This record gives sequence, structure tokens and C-alpha cells, in this order.
Amino acid sequence: QVQLVESGGGLVQAGGSLRLSCAASGRIFSDYAMGWFRQAPGKEREFVAVISRSGSDTYYAGSVKGRFAISRDNAKNTVYLHMVTLKPADTAVYYCAAASAMSARRHDYNTWGQGTQVTVSS
Repeated sequence: QVQLVESGGGLVQAGGSLRLSCAASGRIFSDYAMGWFRQAPGKEREFVAVISRSGSDTYYAGSVKGRFAISRDNAKNTVYLHMVTLKPADTAVYYCAAASAMSARRHDYNTWGQGTQVTVSS
């Protein structure tokens, strides 16, 4: 099983940008599609973006499409989430997760990181 560790969260003003990283160890990283999810206080964890094993395909939630970009570097065993034009509504704990195939459903992911906090001030 792969282990995942997120980093890169922080406090940013509305309109700013951040890049999250998720470093993987353990199993072969390129065996997994990788997703990003987020969870705001009092809300359910929601899908943000997913990238295929090779990195050739991506899919985004409507609320972030055009503002967020997911990418991966299989040589570095790392997946990234580049976020621009951040809004206060983007405030949440962001999690990366691994799945056997691309999916927007959290129940399809069997391995999760510990999360990194992103706070966007107005």
C-alpha cells in the first residue's frame, strides 16, 4: 500500500495562489490514479480533482475548474495541486488520495494522506 504526505497549505488572501504537494512512498506510485479532496468545517469531504496514472488525463469539480490544476511527477512520486484565484469558499483541509482508477467518488479511494489546511482570508 502507498503512504501519502501532503504539504504546502497555509494562509493566503483572496485572489492569491498556493501549490499543494503530496509525496508518496511504498508501492509503485504510477500504479495509482491520484485525487485531491477537501473538507470544510461542518461539511462532507468533497472531490476536487483527479489525475490518471500516466498524468495524461485530468478531471475537476465544477467549483474549481479553470482555477486549480492537478499534475504529477512519477519520477518524484509526487502529485501537485496548483491553486490560483483562491476564494474564501476554498478554505478547507485538503487531502490527497490514491485509487486504482480515476474517480470522483471518495469511496473509490483506499489510501489517504493526513491533510493540509488551506485558509483563504477575505
